[in-house]
Amino acid sequence: MRLFVGIPLGSETTGELSALVSRLRSGSGGMRWSSPDSWHITLQFLGNTTPDRIPCLTARLGEVRSAPVPIQLGKLGSFERAGVFFADVAVSTGLAELQERVIAATARCGFVAEARPFHPHITLARKTAAKGTSGRGDKAGSREQRDLVATAGTCRFSHFTACEFLLYESHLGAQGSRYEVLARFAFSERPH
Repeated sequence: MRLFVGIPLGSETTGELSALVSRLRSGSGGMRWSSPDSWHITLQFLGNTTPDRIPCLTARLGEVRSAPVPIQLGKLGSFERAGVFFADVAVSTGLAELQERVIAATARCGFVAEARPFHPHITLARKTAAKGTSGRGDKAGSREQRDLVATAGTCRFSHFTACEFLLYESHLGAQGSRYEVLARFAFSERPH
């Protein structure tokens, strides 16, 4: 099982991103666009694990306390080496604190946080691999990603308030990943 913890998007934000993707999709044949039902903000990638660890995760994540978290999308960007086109998410105090609480909860089940800094984003598309390449880091793909960012121009997205976070399982497939919700955790301000 490949697991991660994330925040689902608000419906208005999903609609705005869908309209943007629809506009950009036609001129970018080298990208595999993700489906709106897969859009989320990752709080922690947990990686591969076994089903026997789910009870610990759901118990510890159920103890996480947070007020509802305001979410604001920022600029569009790309991770050129990874071949990813994304919408950035502003790191508010509430979002950073929630991510820290999630990491502390999963650590009690033996999961280790990634060493790289928290950079919340919504993956909109990934570079498709050309024959004989890995699809990562080629100059044409990097140019295409930069062109997407330039074509999109300055975008303004509605903010939304996250009222829950989810434990997801990622199912890898030829057409990309499909995400299954294993558990939902509503925000509550009650102290530990």
